[in-house]
Amino acid sequence: MTRLLGGRGRAKKMQWGFAVPRIRCTAVVCLVVALAAMAQSGCSSFGYPPAPATLTERPSDTYIIGPGDAMDIVVWNNPEVSASIVVPPDGTINTPLVEDMPATGKTAVELARDIEKALTHYIRQPVVTVTVTGFVGPYRRQIRVVGEAAEPQALQFSKGMTVLDVMIAVGGLTAFADGNDATIVRSIDGERKQYAVRLEDLLKRGDISANVPMVPGDVLIIPESLL
Repeated sequence: MTRLLGGRGRAKKMQWGFAVPRIRCTAVVCLVVALAAMAQSGCSSFGYPPAPATLTERPSDTYIIGPGDAMDIVVWNNPEVSASIVVPPDGTINTPLVEDMPATGKTAVELARDIEKALTHYIRQPVVTVTVTGFVGPYRRQIRVVGEAAEPQALQFSKGMTVLDVMIAVGGLTAFADGNDATIVRSIDGERKQYAVRLEDLLKRGDISANVPMVPGDVLIIPESLL
């Protein structure tokens, strides 16, 4: 059943029955549109500032021994007290004639000198060389990647490491990652700060301006896409 309605010289037809409302933009549709616009513009929906493109202070390049590191300890002219070991979780090592020697937090040279001092009770003028052969490093020197990376893991920081190097090491993004909403959590002077990074632009669009330097202790968080 229909009814004619007049209006500015034109007849409009109105269908009696079930009315279907016209909705120009629901809350969900508006949210999707807003997220898509921000994704195209490279903006983070979290509102964090972009990660610094340059570092005001360069992290130390000196390697620090950590739990899980493998090393060769060579005592010159004394092969019987030389050893190849892996630093245990508690950070102390045991070698022939040397027990419970703290190793973590030291450089290879510092550890060698400490072993020499301990061996002076048994060997006249010992000469020790420590060579790290497997690198893990202390937690405060690691880069941790969590979330939608192909292989989330902890990486040992290397000199000049950038977020591109990190993403190559973890195998890139998953199909469900929201790369342009990724963030870096960084400790600066004891205060934790969070920065936005554009992994999608960097990895899939080749935007090299999105490549930023990493520092020891950074945590890279890659969220799952909401779309």
